[in-house]
Amino acid sequence: MGYLILILFWLGWHIGIYLMLKKAGVASAKAIIPIYNTWEVVKLCGISKVWFWIQLIPILGQFVTLWISIIFVMHFKRVGLLQHTLTILVPFIYLPYLGLSPNERWHGKEALQHYHKSASREWVDAAVFAIVAATLIRTFIFEAYVIPTESMEKTLLVNDFLFVDKITYGARIPQTPVSFPFVHNTLPMAPTTPSYIKWVQVDYTRLPKLRGINRNDVVVFNFPAGDTIINLPEFGSKIPYYDVLRSPEYANNREKLLNDYPILVHPVDKTDNYIKRCVGIPGDIIQVKGSHLWVNGAPAFDAPYSQTEFIVQTNGQPIPEDYIQDSLGININEASSDFQIMEGSTNTFKINMTANAAENLKKLPQVLSVTYFDENTVGYTFPNDMSHFPWSVDNYGPIRIPKKGDVVQLNDSTIELYRRIISNYEHNNLEEKEGKYYINGVPVTTYTVKENYYWMMGDNRHRSQDSRYWGYVPETHIVGRAALIWFSYSKSIRWNRLFSQIK
Repeated sequence: MGYLILILFWLGWHIGIYLMLKKAGVASAKAIIPIYNTWEVVKLCGISKVWFWIQLIPILGQFVTLWISIIFVMHFKRVGLLQHTLTILVPFIYLPYLGLSPNERWHGKEALQHYHKSASREWVDAAVFAIVAATLIRTFIFEAYVIPTESMEKTLLVNDFLFVDKITYGARIPQTPVSFPFVHNTLPMAPTTPSYIKWVQVDYTRLPKLRGINRNDVVVFNFPAGDTIINLPEFGSKIPYYDVLRSPEYANNREKLLNDYPILVHPVDKTDNYIKRCVGIPGDIIQVKGSHLWVNGAPAFDAPYSQTEFIVQTNGQPIPEDYIQDSLGININEASSDFQIMEGSTNTFKINMTANAAENLKKLPQVLSVTYFDENTVGYTFPNDMSHFPWSVDNYGPIRIPKKGDVVQLNDSTIELYRRIISNYEHNNLEEKEGKYYINGVPVTTYTVKENYYWMMGDNRHRSQDSRYWGYVPETHIVGRAALIWFSYSKSIRWNRLFSQIK
């Protein structure tokens, strides 16, 4: 449908320009040639010829072409806001009308001799220009993003405002191009109402990149398991649809879940944005052993401010409140899961803190031991196949991240690793019949991976919903690189964080 609309838009625009140029006295042989015909428009309207060349720039050029079209329409004495809106929104109808209607004629430069914009029109033009410019910047250069959760603490804090660089990895062409400006996937005053029109879709395309994703980059991406959500504020990406579907209450009974809750399916570029650290790139082998991340058989990079939970045992004397506040950065006057007394004990605590803070805590005379907390609950991690992969968040893997061109085996012990890759991300029809697997109706025992995939984890290891729970992140879902904190606040402005780079 999206391509049909684009073809209609392109073809109708060219037909209209051809007919209008004919009315202006341009020879048919010149008027009919795509792109060159705008050269004739530029000459007729006295527009600087620089703009003809600027319109050849991808994306930006399309907006320039629309502007040239408006100037051309004005030389037909059509200078009203309605006529210009029609030129932008339905040129495939309006331009052919101007070319065919006996009531419309070419006036040339005299059409604008007595034309002066009203004050209101000046404001409208300025607003349109600002919206177009800001949309182009937001789409192709950088986008503002605010940290909503604690999954990256203390590297990134809640209410850190970031610039997300879209040039480094190559900006994506919008796959869902018709949407409300400056918002992501829902309307500001209606959090369950989509901000986009889904029936206009464009295939995934990414502009040339400066470099690929490096291991340990902090990356913003579309949440892969957010393609389908329970469309209620308390669910969304906070309690993913797939987790609810696998719960004992539903046991993969989709019909029951559809009857109980409103369901919304997002296009790829309109799923919620997540931010995590890319700890694994295509082909890497990821493993978590006793809370420690290993990549390709070696201990992985630990971000200097990454956090995890520790079990702290004391001799019964309290840890000073000012130490908890100042050295551990935990406000004990507020309800916080970062500092908890273990049930059934008065001198054993579970504390979420950085490795450096844990080392310093060991030096207090009342502290007897500080050890990593091992969250060894099995059954909640990707690929959600306990019989073959009895993993927990702190004892996970090894798992290999799929790489473009990998040939993977398909059998009952591997299928859950690749099910979403085959069906959701690479858009094949996967079926299982009598113990055999069929892709697009063809029986198979292997599958060749078509895209690169990545492994994302939060620096706040026990407070992060990340790849350990929902698996690989496709390259198609990558939004950009988190580059700079431009503003930050909690109860007041965090001055020390302003304009700091993200590492």
